[in-house]
Amino acid sequence: MTEPTAKVCHYSEVTAEVFGDEAPGVTIRWVIDEDRDGAPTYALRVIEVAPGGHTPDHIHPFEHENFIMEGKGRVQIDGSWFEVGPGDVVFVPPNSQHTYVNDGEEPFKFLCGIPVSRLRSGS
Repeated sequence: MTEPTAKVCHYSEVTAEVFGDEAPGVTIRWVIDEDRDGAPTYALRVIEVAPGGHTPDHIHPFEHENFIMEGKGRVQIDGSWFEVGPGDVVFVPPNSQHTYVNDGEEPFKFLCGIPVSRLRSGS
């Protein structure tokens, strides 16, 4: 594990990684994490979903804490759909099926916090 160090930067200075074929139009920026920053408890990511894009529909044993920064989208949690936009918060409990969809015309951008223990377990 990297020794924790203070960090101050604009999120756009962190490289946006393409999420993969299972998530068309999605990029992820690991703005605070264990590997780069030594964050011992939580990782913080900025996820951007292009118009028409979506994240995978998936389940995992850790929670998500989200804050919607820009755009509008829909979030599905265990079969229920929710419309979300700037300023909205979303909590996805552990072991909940979920996906995020941008069906608007602007980028849909949100913060996503996850526990670092998720990274250690390989989930």
